[in-house]
Amino acid sequence: MLRDQHRGADLDVVAGGATRSESVRCALSALPGGTTTVLVHDAARPLAPVHLVEAVAAAVLGGADAVVPGVPVADTVKAVADGVVTATLDRSGLCAAQTPQGFRREVLERAHAEHDPTGPDVTDDASMVERLGLRVLVVPGHEEAFKVTRPLDLLLAEAVLTRRRARDG
Repeated sequence: MLRDQHRGADLDVVAGGATRSESVRCALSALPGGTTTVLVHDAARPLAPVHLVEAVAAAVLGGADAVVPGVPVADTVKAVADGVVTATLDRSGLCAAQTPQGFRREVLERAHAEHDPTGPDVTDDASMVERLGLRVLVVPGHEEAFKVTRPLDLLLAEAVLTRRRARDG
């Protein structure tokens, strides 16, 4: 397992920026020279299982430029403009992207270097890689890698942790 290869590794804390992309750029600038693979993870997804992290890292190490975990969209998704539905999207080809997202370092650095911060907002690093015209591989995500951003999410997180404690003893 990948985690066993890095047990006891040094950990550096880097101050972030005002935006997600600024924070990632700060982290990239602090990486040691020999680092070739970068995983970007949201603190808002504290329950992402270890095997999900390992799957993303393995896909990048296996040759992918960029990797995102994704879960199929279960809800009907509507495109809306000015409060009016303009289309119902075919969810069979949609997934909700999660983190960690993995990248070859040079690809992520290029994506950030070419990103126009005054342009359209980006909500993840993979979308910056997409804008370069590069392929972003999707690996199966995990339902426990949900974002904890609302009060209901805290209840769900507590339930997941209770189940994990019961399972792991």
